Amino acid sequence: MPEPHQSPYIRIALPDDEEELSLLDRRTWSPLHAVMPRPQPPYPPFFDERHAPDDHLVAELDRRIVGYIRLAFSTPLASNAHVRQIQGLAVADEARGRGVGRALVRAAVEEARRRGARRLTLRVLGHNTPARKLYESEGFVVEGVLPEEFFLDGRYVDDVIMGRGL
Repeated sequence: MPEPHQSPYIRIALPDDEEELSLLDRRTWSPLHAVMPRPQPPYPPFFDERHAPDDHLVAELDRRIVGYIRLAFSTPLASNAHVRQIQGLAVADEARGRGVGRALVRAAVEEARRRGARRLTLRVLGHNTPARKLYESEGFVVEGVLPEEFFLDGRYVDDVIMGRGL
């Protein structure tokens, strides 16, 4: 009889998570969601002046980081400070199908709300059906489409803007 899957433990990232998150980011790179070329050494730091540890929630299973979500301001403008944006979501291949992505999205919604946001937005590539279905099932709706915004893997891909109220 298979073991029931445990729920991931979600927490705010710590500076010490940098190496593990950087490795996870490289291992999960895919043309399904990436608009930048495959990372090559020397790798840039995962955390930088625009993306601090507390801008990330991490998911752990068996005390190992198996996913993260980046929650940031969509712009630096004070008039836009009530909006947060998901600017990255990654789940390790071995943890797929275990509710990690859904747990991270739900935690990001709660964290954005806790930080005073009224809206949460994101951008997802049009051909990334699994991510789009996940976001839709968590209350996000398509608010706009930038047709053929990116040229990836030899074809043009739409950039889909999604959002939801908090």
